[in-house]
Order: sequence, then structure tokens, then C-alpha cells
Amino acid sequence: MRRHLTLGFLLSTLTVTGAVRGGHELPVYPSYYPHEIEISTVAPETAESLLRQSKIHVFLGSELRFSGSPPDMIGAVESLGSLVTVRINPQSRYARADATACAVASAVTRKISSSNPDVIRHPYPITPLHGDYLYHVDLAEAAKRRLLSNTEAWPAIEELKLKAADAAAKRLLGTEKAAPESDWDVEIRETSLLELTESATTVINGWLVPTVARSGWYQAYLVLRDAIDAGTRERVEADLQRIQFGDVNNPVDRINLERAVVTALVSDCRQIVVGYTLKREYFNSEFSAGIENIAFDSLTGLNAAIFLRTVKLKDFPWNGWLRVGIDARPTSAWNPITGFSDKFGRLMWSAVADPALLPSPYDQAWMANRISEIQASPPR
Repeated sequence: MRRHLTLGFLLSTLTVTGAVRGGHELPVYPSYYPHEIEISTVAPETAESLLRQSKIHVFLGSELRFSGSPPDMIGAVESLGSLVTVRINPQSRYARADATACAVASAVTRKISSSNPDVIRHPYPITPLHGDYLYHVDLAEAAKRRLLSNTEAWPAIEELKLKAADAAAKRLLGTEKAAPESDWDVEIRETSLLELTESATTVINGWLVPTVARSGWYQAYLVLRDAIDAGTRERVEADLQRIQFGDVNNPVDRINLERAVVTALVSDCRQIVVGYTLKREYFNSEFSAGIENIAFDSLTGLNAAIFLRTVKLKDFPWNGWLRVGIDARPTSAWNPITGFSDKFGRLMWSAVADPALLPSPYDQAWMANRISEIQASPPR
């Protein structure tokens, strides 16, 4: 059964007294916000047809599989899809020496990237799509050089017993035969960034907590924390507490602490992030039944408050009827205190809520959801 939710928004009118002259629009629109938004649960296998027929304007969720190249009327946006990690079995003979572990990690990294063109080789847990990547770019480049220029003799990939940790990672093995659960050398895992972030956050009164959940360094901690030894974990968690409670003197100290956390997490080749994938979401850009002025979040894609506040329907100069398809059904309670925690609910809350701040779409911070007067400093 198809479930859908229609949200109606009333437009206020502005009464103008005095002389009125026509022929020109307002130079600045306060918003392109549609006055009616329909959110429907749509199966991925039917989404392509609905997009082509302009029965939905956009589809959020699983990537569509087109029979050929997408038609010109279908546009796409890219956001961070998943992190690909490699973990060496602590009981394997390849885990005994650091140099051997790094050689195995290098061999598996090259195997994955050569067999899977959608995996972008990037042996560092913070990617260019994270808002704090510029604070780590030197460490990321050093990690790439260290892993890919390893001088230790690489083992033949055929000698390694590879194992997929989840269904998503099975495709990364390609034609390799998966090792049994009890006897393996290397485990490959693909971690969805959306699932990772959702599992680590709670929605309270429309706010995502902890606020650091969108940061690359914190997501690196979530992905790699299980593999570090007890001493390193104690040091990492002490630094994490200092960051979360603001126990720093200035922003430079905070950034250095974040760098120290990630450096500790990637100091051992026995579990590393070797690359990442992109997620593509599609929309109808046909004239005049489509949409334009698309803004999206680099981590969550089109399921973001910024999308609904910027998207413009081509049929109207502003406002109009927006039809959104999503591949998830509502599963959480709908209340503004601790509900709206599933994919459907978060999208709906993005439409009906009016918070003062929104997650910044290309950053780890927050942005104002209001027009504000900014004073020059020093005043001009």
C-alpha cells in the first residue's frame, strides 16, 4: 500500500498602500518553498518510471539502476555513500608484524579499487566530502603515500582468505571465493554513512545530538574504535571527551585534538579505511514539469532541510506543488521531542519544522535559517 503525506502551507499576503506599478517581479524572493509537499513511499523499481512521467519530482534513497544512460531530463546529485574498511584477523599469521599487516592492507586495497571502479581509493577515514577535511588533508596524503608505497613484499591476493562482513561488502570480493566464518585472513566491510550517522545520533526537539556526529573525525572514531588496543582507546576517548565538553583553549587546540584522535585511530594497519563510495540520487529536471535550484547535503544527500528550502519548481516562479518519493516507510513516532528519527520522519520534519539553525550542507557546522543583519567588523 502506498503511503503518502501531504503537507499544506498557507501563503500570507502583503497589503501595499499607495501607488502600485506592475511589470516587474520582486528582485529577491524570500523563499522558493513549495506551498504543498507530498512525500510518498516509492519502491526503487518503480521510481524511474515515475520520474520519467513527472509523477514525482525527486527520489531519495537507493540508487536507481537505469537500463541505459539516464535520459537528459533526469539529473543527479552525489553525496558520501559509504566507507570501505579492511580488517586483518588478529589470529592470522599476517597480523603478527606491523610491516606484514600493512603489506596485506596494501594488496587488498589495490584489489578492491581495481575490481570496483565505484570505490574511490582513499586510505584515510575523512574524505573530501567531510566538512573538516581541510584540517586533515596533509595527514590523508601522508596515509596514502605510506600505504601505497609500502616496500614490504606483497602477498599474492590468491593466498589471502577474504571474507565479506556484510551483504553490501560481498560485491567487493568480485570473483574471489569468500572465506568461511571461522577461518579468514582479511575481512572487508562497507559501512553506510547514513546508517552510521543515524545510529550515533538522537533527535531531540528537532536537534541532532551529539552535534559532532557530522564531523569526519567523529565518524572515523565510530568506524575504527573497535580495533584499537585498550591503551589507545583510553587516550582517544579522553580526547573525545575534551572535545565534546569544550575543554579546549581555542579552535586551534580543538583541531589539534581532532587530528590526534584520527592519528591514533589510523596508526595500525590491522584495520583501516581504504576508500569510499558515492551515493547518487535523481530528480526530474524537465522543462517545465521538473525542478531546479537543487541544494543538497554532502553527507545525507537530498534528505536535508536545505533541499526543501531551496528547490524551485519550473512550472512556477516560486512555490507550487512538490512531489517527493522516498524508499523508506514511516517507522518512528511522529512527535517533535524524540520522534521523527527514521528516514521518512526526518524528511517530513525538515518540511514542517522551522528551526533557527540548519545543518550546514557542505560543512560540519550549522547555518542560520533566518535572514540576519551582519555587521561588518570593524564597522565601515
